[in-house]
Parts: sequence; C-alpha cells; structure tokens
Amino acid sequence: MKSTLLSAALATLVAIPAAADTLRIQTHYAPETISGQQIQGFLDDIKVMSGGDLNVEMFYSSSVVKSVETFDAASTGILDCDMTGGAYQTGKNPAFQFVGDIMGGYDSPWQQYSWLYHGGGFEAADALYGQYNMKLVGWWINGQESMSSSRPIAGPADLKDWKFRSPPGLETEIFAAMGASPIVMDFNEIFTALETGIIDGADASSLANNVGLGLYDIVKHATYPGFHSMPSDHLACRVDAYEGLSEQNRRILDVAMQKLSFRLTMAMDVENLKAKAALEAAGVTIHDWSPADRADFRKAAQGAWQGWADKTPEARALVDSHMAFLGQLGLVAE
Repeated sequence: MKSTLLSAALATLVAIPAAADTLRIQTHYAPETISGQQIQGFLDDIKVMSGGDLNVEMFYSSSVVKSVETFDAASTGILDCDMTGGAYQTGKNPAFQFVGDIMGGYDSPWQQYSWLYHGGGFEAADALYGQYNMKLVGWWINGQESMSSSRPIAGPADLKDWKFRSPPGLETEIFAAMGASPIVMDFNEIFTALETGIIDGADASSLANNVGLGLYDIVKHATYPGFHSMPSDHLACRVDAYEGLSEQNRRILDVAMQKLSFRLTMAMDVENLKAKAALEAAGVTIHDWSPADRADFRKAAQGAWQGWADKTPEARALVDSHMAFLGQLGLVAE
C-alpha cells in the first residue's frame, strides 16, 4: 500500500511542470522599426533555446512608462528589464554618458563591442549598473549617426555658427567648443525647425532613420559615415530578476542578446548603405570627413570627456577604461 501511494505521489510530481521564468522588458522602439523587428528574433531565440522555460513579456514604444523612466521602473519592480539606453540616466550619474554614447571615441560598432567584451568594459560598466540595483546584460549598437544639414558640412570649418538640433549634455559642449551653435530640442520638433529655418541641421539618428523621418525632403546635405555619435542601447535587468533565473536561462539571455546585438548592427549597416545610394541618386550631397578632420573632432570630444570624468569617481573609471583601450587601437587624440 505504501509503495502504491509513493508511486502515485511521484507520478503527480513528475506531471507538474516547473514554473517558467518570466521577464517583463520594455523598449522604446516600435515593433515595426528595424530594431523592433530584430527584437522578434531575440524573443524567438529565447523561446526555442529555453524550450519555453524562459518567457519574455515585451512592451514596445515605452507603453508602460516613459523611456527615461524605464530604468527606474525595472530597478523598483514595475518591470524586470530595461531595453532603452544608458544615456537616459546621465542625470543619475554622468558616468552613464560613457556607456550610452561615447562621442569621439570608436570608429565602428565592432571596436566599441571589443571594449565591452575584450577591453575590460563589461566589468567597468556593470559596476556602475550594480550601484542602482541593475545588472548589465549587453549592448546593441546601431552604428555611427549622421548629421543632416541645409548647407555643406564637409569638415570642422563648416561648423562655425552652424545651428543644429542637439541632444542635451556632452554633445552641446563639444560642438560649441568647435564653433557650432547647438540648440537642444525634442526629437519631434526637428522637422518643423528645419522647415522654418530655426536650425540649419540636426543630429537625429542614422542615415537610414533620417530618411524615414523625411529630413532629406527639406535639407540636401548629410555626413556619412558618421563621425560624432554612436549610441549604444542596452539590456539591463534588476539584479534579483536576473539572478533569480536558472543558470541555463541566464546563459540563454546573454547569448540571445549578443546575437541581437550583432544582427542589428549588420542590418543597420545594410540599410544605411541603401539609404546612401538612394540619397545620392536623389541629389543629396554626402560628406565623408577626412581622417584629419575626424581627428580634430576626436581631440575636442576627448578633451570634453575629462571634464565629465571629474564629476564622479564612476565617470572617471569609465573614461580611464575607454582611454586605455582607445590607446591600444591608436585612437587617442594627440
């Protein structure tokens, strides 16, 4: 009788599947964008690799909280993970600038990924995230952004008195030092400001995304490849949410994120090249800054880094880490 009861109990235990891990993640991207489409592959990879043991509830277009609030929402438990970008958090600590947009640093996304995975960057960045109850899982990088302009922007000399839309913070300092007139405004104001002549140009996004915004219906000059800005978006999860996953599911999340990163970077490179060809055929002039001109911008940018590095110990640690790795690549401004 005891044996029968024991067998029945074991059968019951076997019949009850273990509870699946679930993560609630918010991104600022819409599902129909290139980035949003790549996220679909990320979700499918997780589902297949985990056999359904790791579920992701994905929220697009900042549908739960505002983009700038996603990090805090994950840290406090409203969400589990933030798939926006570190640059939104510079108000918490200026160090986030150097995991969000390392202006005047790397020439390509692959160099920047190399700092993260082979230059001690992951450890340095994760130490910053840990102070805010968050765990860095990985980055995904669109590539260098392009400037749009109503007048030629072929080199540093063309920046003098050039009025352009700029995001707040470090970029305004760099370009002002080079003679430009950065004007901070919301992203959704760019089109009207260009159309009415309030600004001469804009730092908006990548060349392909700028085409999607309709900027070249108004202005006929662009920089490509970009030289000034290469934002990195991140996946960062609340520490207990990440550590609460099984070891297998943590590894699956890490691997799926790396695949998302590299596929997104390649997809954006293809789309930017298509956009370049189409714009040139439509009469838009593409300006590719010379190595010497790029070095001038890098010198101004890396000079501004030092002022930001002095703001907090965490910022200093990240700037020093970047400078050491950039030195190995021969990309430290002289």
